[in-house]
Amino acid sequence: MDFKEMKCATLHKPIPARGFTLVEVLVVVCILVVLAVISFSSGKAMLTRARIIESTSNLRSLAVANVVYASDSGAFCPAADQFNNRRWHGARSSNGSKFDPTLGFLSPYLGKSMQVTQCPLFHVMLDGSSSFEDGSGGYGYNATYIGGRPGGEFDPKTKILISEKLSNIRNPSRTIMFTTAAYARVGGLQESAYCEPPYPDFGEGPAGQRLSPTVHFRANGKALVAWCDGSVTAESKTEASAGDNPHGGDADQWNLGWCGPEANNGWWNPKN
Repeated sequence: MDFKEMKCATLHKPIPARGFTLVEVLVVVCILVVLAVISFSSGKAMLTRARIIESTSNLRSLAVANVVYASDSGAFCPAADQFNNRRWHGARSSNGSKFDPTLGFLSPYLGKSMQVTQCPLFHVMLDGSSSFEDGSGGYGYNATYIGGRPGGEFDPKTKILISEKLSNIRNPSRTIMFTTAAYARVGGLQESAYCEPPYPDFGEGPAGQRLSPTVHFRANGKALVAWCDGSVTAESKTEASAGDNPHGGDADQWNLGWCGPEANNGWWNPKN
């Protein structure tokens, strides 16, 4: 074999393939895991944000519906009747009968469905049909001061709560109408139709022990609040101890509480 033939043979000699080392494989796996975690976290954050936007829209629709109700009726939608069979978000024919979420006082103002749209943030937290009654969508009404008045006076003829008038609210942009709401029970959450103020008010001003809170801070640690002027904001939880829960629920565990100032029941009270 001459030099030319030896050179050609050398050029065409196959080069043995080099495999990946264990360290290189582990590095690639780690990179893929990190990318997957980042992608998952980003996707989850975007989904939560979308749900917050949707829930904000639902609350705004509720507030606008109630303002229209007040314009037509002279006062806001009543929270309930004297027998607690009909509420702002639905009704039952008698105690123990099935609750119908299309027969509430506000139902005619809620569009074709005549139902409150369910909060997407709350829907994923419920365990099946664990709520006491469906229909409020995970939103609570200020029944103490807007859907009713302190002392809970009922109309003697209709047996329906006498609700507040828009003209009696000093600062509509800072008076709570609805909030994201829930009620803690043993093992989980259920719907709450009302957003309770920090203290009960039986007609002589806020007094007594704290109530069990129902304002739910589920929007990235904040509560969504619909005000009496129709606007909606996200509010932070105040540092306040929860009142006793007669059903054994842990309000702190489920991030239930209050927002804003507490003097004279703060943002709940239209006289502030």
